[in-house]
Amino acid sequence: MNILVTILSTLGVAIVSLIGTIITANTNGAKMQREIEKSNNKIQAELDKHNAVQDTKLDELTREVREHNNFAIRVPVIEQRVTALEKEVFTKK
Repeated sequence: MNILVTILSTLGVAIVSLIGTIITANTNGAKMQREIEKSNNKIQAELDKHNAVQDTKLDELTREVREHNNFAIRVPVIEQRVTALEKEVFTKK
């Protein structure tokens, strides 16, 4: 009878201990999950901000390249006109 009481007491303590461990693990797991989600949201916000800055820089660079290309097209035309004017001016002398 003493052995049966000892075994049942030990099983009772083990079950209560197991239930406590499960509750603690679930509570800590949920808390950790919330912290991970919070961290992920912060990282995503930083990435969104970084992408917005990169998009703005890319738009500005694109505008500058187009402006440069416009000059690259216009300069040879201006050179041709200058050459034509030089010929005209020097041939009239």
